[in-house]
Amino acid sequence: MANAFIQEKELFPVQPPFGSGKLDRGLHQIYYEQVGRADGRPVLFIHGGPGAGISATHRRLFNPDRFHCVLFDQRGCGRSTPHGETAQNTTQDLIADIEALRIHLGIESWLLFGGSWGSTLALAYAIAHPERVTGLVLRGIFLGTRAEVDWFLHDMGRFFPEAYEEFIGFLTKDEQEDILLSYHDKLTSDQALVQQPAAERWASYETSCSTLRAGVRRVTGRSALSMARLEAHYFVNDCFMPPNHIMTNISVIRHLPAHIIQGRHDVICPPVTAHRLADAWGRQASLRLVDDAGHSTFENGIAHALLAALDEFAI
Repeated sequence: MANAFIQEKELFPVQPPFGSGKLDRGLHQIYYEQVGRADGRPVLFIHGGPGAGISATHRRLFNPDRFHCVLFDQRGCGRSTPHGETAQNTTQDLIADIEALRIHLGIESWLLFGGSWGSTLALAYAIAHPERVTGLVLRGIFLGTRAEVDWFLHDMGRFFPEAYEEFIGFLTKDEQEDILLSYHDKLTSDQALVQQPAAERWASYETSCSTLRAGVRRVTGRSALSMARLEAHYFVNDCFMPPNHIMTNISVIRHLPAHIIQGRHDVICPPVTAHRLADAWGRQASLRLVDDAGHSTFENGIAHALLAALDEFAI
């Protein structure tokens, strides 16, 4: 079998940010950083989760000689503070943060790059501010619907039964009657000894299902807490969007060019959603189904397809 993940040498070199800071958004302080060329094509990296945060490896997807890449930690995660905070943390708040960041940095418009929840937020922002978007590169499409959340909680485990057994086994039989609400109650408890174990089960379940090569993967610490807590917060609130919001409003962004990259064996965000999105989008959207891949950004086929898509948008 070919390498499961892209090799280090195939990514762009590690680049330190040429600028970073925190954007004051009231209760929340939003960490951001800029890499590449200040006069390059502006692109915004939108991470997944919600609550997954950015990493230095994400910078390495972008050609530093051609892009001005902005990365930021969404409310409640990464280096944004307060960590794990759910108050004043909605999709509308995140859209407003992106627009405030664009204005703060003096960027007229930008390319959007997002995967999984990052694709949701990229699409929601583009619908709200189409005049500020030059195009989209999307991966592992998630549209924030109740049906997709139900799949995540109930059906995804059919493909990764070992991981699902640990995920569901954390709950009592009574709690399993409403998995989302039961986990949400634990993750929003005021007791760390209740929150943290629940977060680690949730995050480990999701991460274990993210790649074509199976295996239970453990996620611990602060990153597990922010991802699980914020995902449960958003999921229990229907991602703070009306039903089918993105597909209902696709006409608003149909004129924008988009590259949609989707693992054929992505069980977190099954490819049928990407296919429906591309069909609704029309001629300006291209869909690339990667046969030997699941959900992860850095699986070999996914990463190479993303690099190729970015190359088409580069100046």
